Amino acid sequence: MPLPYLDRVILGCWQLAEGHGANAEDGMAVLDAYTAAGFRVFDAADIYTGVEALLGRFIAAHGLADEVRVHTKLVPDLAALPTLTADDVARAVDRSLARLRVPALDLVQFHWWDLAVPGYLGALEALLDQRQQGKVREIGLTNFDRTRLAEILDHGVPVASLQAQVSLLDRRTRGAFADLAAAHGIDLLAYGSVAGGLLSDAWLGRSAPGGTPENRSLVKYLLVVEELGGWDALQAILRELRAVADARGSDVATVASAWCLRQPGVRACIVGVRSRRHLARHLELRHVLTLDDAEVLRLERARAAFPEVPGGVYALERDRDGRHGRVMRYGLNEAAP
Repeated sequence: MPLPYLDRVILGCWQLAEGHGANAEDGMAVLDAYTAAGFRVFDAADIYTGVEALLGRFIAAHGLADEVRVHTKLVPDLAALPTLTADDVARAVDRSLARLRVPALDLVQFHWWDLAVPGYLGALEALLDQRQQGKVREIGLTNFDRTRLAEILDHGVPVASLQAQVSLLDRRTRGAFADLAAAHGIDLLAYGSVAGGLLSDAWLGRSAPGGTPENRSLVKYLLVVEELGGWDALQAILRELRAVADARGSDVATVASAWCLRQPGVRACIVGVRSRRHLARHLELRHVLTLDDAEVLRLERARAAFPEVPGGVYALERDRDGRHGRVMRYGLNEAAP
């Protein structure tokens, strides 16, 4: 059964994390603006430094505990995986509860850095125990591939949702992965719909960025661009997005996210917020813009001219010796309060 507290557009709060970027606005002001506009579902994680605590302060200050929904993630550090216990899972849940100042976690999305390390099934059993105690309402996954998703389902874990990277550049959730999720009523929550801002008017007609990118998100998605053929491929896709946007009186980023919402199994699009600058665009995506079949087909044809990102869901990113894996930080919970 689909989650009852999903919205078409979920506010991704990773860009409000401490140290993410120099251009972030005051987090409380951003959250206030978005909730005033009607948004009620937020995406967080225990490894987004300071984000759960920020949301907790905001919810408490405005008395919104019964009104908003927070989807958080449980992401054990890589070094902790071999010895992770049920008690460790319980402590992680309790820490998120304390930070968010809520009686129960609406959705806990579980991530496991190295699938070659056993223990994720036991950790999910421990998380299921937390659900039975009433501390967790629903269990989701983040970045698991089809093989492991099938294994987890066969193990009897009730998976409500799976968060994965989806964009016009990265279509790895298609096919057998999406089919399995649909067969079990699992909602796909798409992140990365604008590829760290690369799928936006800001990059149309521009040269590839030089020097050190502003943040790791941009580094990550520039590597994805390389997989599909490089900067010229991105520009060709941006031109088609711009053509659709012109016809709709919209913009490239909103059309790119609307495309995600037409993908098989995708129930919601997670959009990053670190300022109020894109609020109007996110309202348009939430309430107005739904691409028709002809528009989707036009974008599909443009994308078909270039290679797909190879491998299954999150396969490249799991290779810690590869260039995609080297972008990741594997120990962000290590010093967390």
